[in-house]
Amino acid sequence: MAGFFSRSARAKTQQDDEAEAGVLHPISAADLQRRVELLDSFENAGLGWFWASDAQGRLIYLSENAAEKLGLDTADLMGTHLTDLFEPEVDQSLEKQSQRPLPFLLGARNSISQLAVKVAGGKTEHFWEIAGKPQFDQNQDFVGYRGSAKDITSTFQSAKDAERLSQYDSLTGLANRHRMTKRLTSTLTAFRNSKRSCALMMLDLDRFKQVNDTLGHPAGDELLQQVAARIEKVIDGRGEIGRLGGDEFQIILHDMDDRGDLGELGQRLIQMISQPYQISGSRAVIGTSVGIAVSPYDGVECDELVKAADLALYAAKGGGRGQYRFYHIDFTDGAKHRRQVEEDLRDALASDELEMYFQPIVDCKTHKLKCLEALMRWEHPERGFIAPSIFIPVAEDIGLIKELGEWALRRTCFQAKEWPVELRVAVNVSAVQFARDDFPDLVKSILMETQLDPHRLELEITESVFLGDPERTQEKFEELKRLGVRLALDDFGTGYSSLSYLQHAPFDKIKIDQSFVRGATEKDNNNPAIMSAIVSLAESLHMETVAEGVETKDELNLVIERGASHVQGFIFSKAIPHAEVLERLEKGELVYEPRGPEKYRSERKSVYRKIKLIHDNHVYDVTLRNLSKTGAMIEGLLDVPIDTNVVLNLGGGQLAVATVRRSEGATQGVEFELPLISDGADGLCTRHRVSPYQIEAAGKPLASLPEDPYELLKLEVAGNLKGRAFMEVGTHKSRG
Repeated sequence: MAGFFSRSARAKTQQDDEAEAGVLHPISAADLQRRVELLDSFENAGLGWFWASDAQGRLIYLSENAAEKLGLDTADLMGTHLTDLFEPEVDQSLEKQSQRPLPFLLGARNSISQLAVKVAGGKTEHFWEIAGKPQFDQNQDFVGYRGSAKDITSTFQSAKDAERLSQYDSLTGLANRHRMTKRLTSTLTAFRNSKRSCALMMLDLDRFKQVNDTLGHPAGDELLQQVAARIEKVIDGRGEIGRLGGDEFQIILHDMDDRGDLGELGQRLIQMISQPYQISGSRAVIGTSVGIAVSPYDGVECDELVKAADLALYAAKGGGRGQYRFYHIDFTDGAKHRRQVEEDLRDALASDELEMYFQPIVDCKTHKLKCLEALMRWEHPERGFIAPSIFIPVAEDIGLIKELGEWALRRTCFQAKEWPVELRVAVNVSAVQFARDDFPDLVKSILMETQLDPHRLELEITESVFLGDPERTQEKFEELKRLGVRLALDDFGTGYSSLSYLQHAPFDKIKIDQSFVRGATEKDNNNPAIMSAIVSLAESLHMETVAEGVETKDELNLVIERGASHVQGFIFSKAIPHAEVLERLEKGELVYEPRGPEKYRSERKSVYRKIKLIHDNHVYDVTLRNLSKTGAMIEGLLDVPIDTNVVLNLGGGQLAVATVRRSEGATQGVEFELPLISDGADGLCTRHRVSPYQIEAAGKPLASLPEDPYELLKLEVAGNLKGRAFMEVGTHKSRG
């Protein structure tokens, strides 16, 4: 094959002689030998290669140095089909070409122009750019292709690397915002045609800023890498994960619309990300909040679905963080409300809208008041009381928490100084406030200013304060103890706990988180054993224990049985204003009587809400009185027979199939065919909703769900031959 473009020695000698004589010999179209010489020199110089195929698409010629470049023998390549040699598996985004794939071009006998291909069989990866034209004989019979090629491997790899940089986050290796937007857009477009669902999760890290502030940005980068690895472990190939920038992550999950499965996945992400991290010899603890939206239910277009997931994330953060939320149509108003909270909170201190309330902490055995925990309350002049679970996270986000914390500490100490009884007062200290290097000096200054006995002040500190420099943290503890104040470890056992905290930190009290109290009296619950372990640990370290969130008498009996020294919760009192505290103390009323339900009921939630009930294609207006995972109590229909099958329209496309199990007058107890699930907050929701694809099939445009999509389905048949089975009766909130 080396002679394919060879020339004769005689022609060379003659041309050399004439060249010496200065005779000009242009290369004419008929001068085949010199034309072949030109192609031969082009080939040998490595400027490009030539290839040829037969009519069956098999390789019959390839430049020898091209084969050498691939590390292959030319003879071994002969007979290889072009589609086996030139693989079309090239990233189309890099090709930026509009022509058809190679198999199509060969089959249609079309010309090939600047087609980027991957060359198969080589010892290393090579990319070529090929061109070729179909050849025909004098009878116009196809005889194969004649073409050229050039190596674009280095150019292609550079373009590929640049493309990757443009689509992937350099820190974590995850997809970046650009790629995630592109992927979500293409996925939603494809899924609309095939009537499939797609879930979107938005994650935002809680307390990440503290890591950057206390450990530095390199530590923050390392933390983000570890978070990315944990997310990948939880998702385990079931979706595409992206980092949008900062501490925001996004997950695309194909064919997922079961909110039970999505909620479980969201909770696993929260638990995994919330476990402690080891970074450059320091221990870091963060958390995450998760917002979940599902297409087409919550959005059909990319921007719409992203906005829905963002609003769900906003709600999760506003609800106290470390939670997940499913998007709800009401969240739009909630986001506006949060922005208003941000604006108004800055003026709340100056306007004297904030106030300290106090919740009693009583002795387990005697029920005598031992301490009062100070809790901040905000009464807005127009919107009334705004829950701390809403405004405290906002204060942290806008950098106001230090100022609020200092105000709360000073105000509480002044008020405790007024009490006629020398009781202890507990004040919550945020991790951000504790991180101040001068925090012990601030406490000392306030104690001197208010003249409160230091032994009466108890600082409640969460485990997140251990983030950062452990030596400086220990120094602060010792400085505070030298002042004479008491220290309590708040929310112990909520997932961040480490016995190493208790090894050196001089705590006087451990507060058992209410999550261990709630449901502890139910059968086969492990919380009582955990409570016993915490109490035993505290006693061995000569610390008091406080069981938080006790609401019922069976819970009270349990925490007493398990050895807790103190109790706090609604069973004795909610948080009350300072004026009521003063009045009670002046009367000497220091013993509290337990008041509350006899037993804890985990699932039933009292509600009062108008809903629709569907029976035999008729729609009735009823009132939902209470709701549990397995059933509900409704009012509004008279004398409904037992075992009647109904559907409760809970709103937002949530239809719960149910059977009447109890019926008395206008009140019915129904049992759900499928249990409801947690909505990530304190509410319940259905696993599935009315599909927008069903509404589309009924003749409506495809769109996200309205508040009552059932109306669009028009299931109630006008003029139905069967009349309404039940009589509607009015109900009043005062009933029951």
